[in-house]
Amino acid sequence: MSDSSSVTAMKKVVQQLRLEATAADLKQFCLQNAQHDPLLTGVSSSTNAFRPQKVCSFL
Repeated sequence: MSDSSSVTAMKKVVQQLRLEATAADLKQFCLQNAQHDPLLTGVSSSTNAFRPQKVCSFL
């Protein structure tokens, strides 16, 4: 293996390691903030502005 191909291969390894480190950071962030994510925990009906309005009818 020539020096230039060795350097190219190492650059690819470094690039892959950077991508993996970024993915690990993203996963850690998601796990730390999962309890605040309304897509995972849902929205309470008292704070949901888009809940269906109740109809009031008198008999």
